[in-house]
Order: sequence, then structure tokens, then C-alpha cells
Amino acid sequence: MIIISYLYVGIDDTDSPDGMCTTYLACHIISKLQENDISIVGYPRLIRLNPFARFKTRGNGGVSFKIINDDKVDLAKQIILDEVSALSMFDCDNTNPGVVFYDGEITKAMQEYAFRAINEFITIDEAEEFGKSVGCEMHKFKKGRGIIGSIAAISLPLDDFTYELLAYRIPENYGTKRQIDYDSVIEMDKKTFPDTFENIDYSENYIAIEPKTPCPVLYGIRSNNVESLNKAREIVKVNEPIEDYCIFLTNQHTDMHIQKADKISEMKQFGCYEVTATVKDKPHVIDGGHMFFTVFDESGEIECGAYEPTKNFRKTVSHLREGDVIKLYGGIGEQNTFNIEKFQVIKLNDVEYRNPVCECGKTMTSAGKNKGFKCKRCGSRISSSQKVNFKIERSLNKGQFYETPVSARRHLSKPLCRM
Repeated sequence: MIIISYLYVGIDDTDSPDGMCTTYLACHIISKLQENDISIVGYPRLIRLNPFARFKTRGNGGVSFKIINDDKVDLAKQIILDEVSALSMFDCDNTNPGVVFYDGEITKAMQEYAFRAINEFITIDEAEEFGKSVGCEMHKFKKGRGIIGSIAAISLPLDDFTYELLAYRIPENYGTKRQIDYDSVIEMDKKTFPDTFENIDYSENYIAIEPKTPCPVLYGIRSNNVESLNKAREIVKVNEPIEDYCIFLTNQHTDMHIQKADKISEMKQFGCYEVTATVKDKPHVIDGGHMFFTVFDESGEIECGAYEPTKNFRKTVSHLREGDVIKLYGGIGEQNTFNIEKFQVIKLNDVEYRNPVCECGKTMTSAGKNKGFKCKRCGSRISSSQKVNFKIERSLNKGQFYETPVSARRHLSKPLCRM
């Protein structure tokens, strides 16, 4: 019986606003390994971490892959470390790469660590101490913050997962307008949705597969299966060279960052939660277009925000009213405001209390404190001061989910088409 041993490789925190990204580095390294007859096993993994972590790269993601642990493993390690050293943009403050090598079974403790990295906040010291305790070989560049995500990318179990195909530009084109045929993107979306998703935000005329930063990525297509990605790649047309492309197995769009909170008081800053609560006040807009309202339960209350980038989602939120019960999904940011990713209507307050209507058809007015109501048209009076409840029409529907648009959606947020 032949026992195959694997070396797990984790890389993180190489993003730079000047053009580098962790996925491109991983794709480049995988190509270098293949040139030396070293193949990875399965698909490389792109693991997104807590979107509300205080120190993070743009997408806050780490990558990992595994290779057979044979006589070429030392060469593989050298190639990986050399490429990280050569391609990482160390003049950027946020570029603090970490590379982790691990040889062994993924333990329960490692899995728990990975979920912590997605749901909570882990320091560099904590990651280093944990890595040593399980036998990781860690390499830190500058502050080495990347070891946090590197260990998580290696360790995370994926019960739910998606795939992303990323096509990369040649370096000469970084920072220039991407030459993507938008009509072909629309055709691709129509022929592959819902197997592929989040390609286009039609309400905002927004092509979501195209990054808006000067990074090496030409486009990215997300899907529930690899077959649809290959079909999509054949349909999308571009008018510039493609250096390479890579398909990643990922936890994107799984809601893996969301923890269930039984009450508001259980939620902590920088965490992501699902919680059911009652709307306390009517949503209102402040300067800048951000919309806020408060929800409460028996344990406390919290302010909720639908920010300007969520566009028409704010109009949906504006239809909430006091007394509505909703299930919220989102995270708590620096201002301790709950940032809404989506919500489900559990119960609608569809009753409004109004002055009674007189037999003559005129709405009555107060006759004075505790003196009932009177009709100004015909003079009729009633002694009761109690208002009458009227059932009102609501534009929201009980049981329905409402989500932010594609243009404002977080990497980890599960879209309704996957629910």
C-alpha cells in the first residue's frame, strides 16, 4: 500500500493598491512549479476571511494549495519563497506577506482556528503561536501578517463552496482600461446564469466581472461548478492579451462569515451575524446618502446602516416601519453600526391607528382630551377617544428576502440565487 503525503502551502497578505494581488501571485507560482514538473493536487483555494477585520487587504483573502511531498518538495519551497520575495510590493504599508508550509493531517484545532479567522479577529502573535503548536513552517515578510490568513486558507473545511475563474492581464496593461467586450458578458450571463452568478448588476448597468482597481485581474467569473466556468470563458471576448488564468475553489458567497445570534447583546464589534429583531424607528437618510434605523429585542438595540453604495437597496429599506420584525444579515463595523447585507421579513406591521370616520364619510377630529371625536361636517360626536385600526398595504412581503445589489455585495455574502 502506497501512502501519499501532502505539503500544504498557504500564502496571504500580498495585495497592493499599485497592482499586486494574492491570487495572481498564486497563479504565477503554480505555473513556475509546473515548469519544474511539480503539479498541485486539485484546485487552489481562495479563502476569504472576516470582512470587518481591523487590518486586512482589499478582499481579505488567503490562498492555499497542496503538492505531493516527495523529493522535489525542497525545490518547491524555494520557488515559492523566491517568487513571494520577487513579486510582493514591499513599499506598500499593507503588504506584509506570510507563507506557511504544513505537512500532516488537518486537525480539528486547525479547523477551529480557520473559523475564528472568518468570524473574529486574530493577531499576528496569536497566529504565530498557534502555527508553532501544530507544526507549521512559517515565513514572515515585514510584519508577516499574512501568516494569519495562510494558516486559515490551509485549514478551512469547505462543506459549501463556489468556484471563481480569474483571468490575468499582461503587466504592460496594468492600470489601463480593460478591453472587455461587454456585449459578450451579457451573452455569457444569459447562457450560464444561475450556474454562474454576480456577472452583471442590470439595475446599475454595472459589469461585475471587471475589477475597478489597477490589479492584474482582467476579469473574474463566479460559479457553482467548473463546467459553467469553462463555458463562460469561451463566450467572454476580450481585446487584449491574457497572460494566464486560474480556477480557484473558494468559500465566497457561502455566508460562512455569518454567525447566528439569539439576541442583540450577543453580538460583538467586527463580527458578522444573523439576528432577528424589531424595527424601532423609521429609516432616515443623512448627508452622503447613507440610511440608518434602529432595531431592538429584549436584550438591547443596535443602529443599522444601508450605505450609499447599496443604491436602490436603500429604497427597499425605506419601506420598513416601526414594529416590523426582520431577520438581518451583516456585520458590525468601526462605528458599532450593523452593516446590512440582506434581510428577511418575518412579520409586517400592517396596522395603522387613525381617527374614526363619521357616518357621513368625513374623518373625525379630536373633541379634546378624553372627550372623544367630533365631525366638522355634520356635527356628530362619539364619546370614545380610542383610535381605530386600519389595515394598510405594504410594498414588502412577509417571508421574502431582500439583498444589496451585486455592485455592493461582499465576497462572502450568499446571494439569493444560491439560497
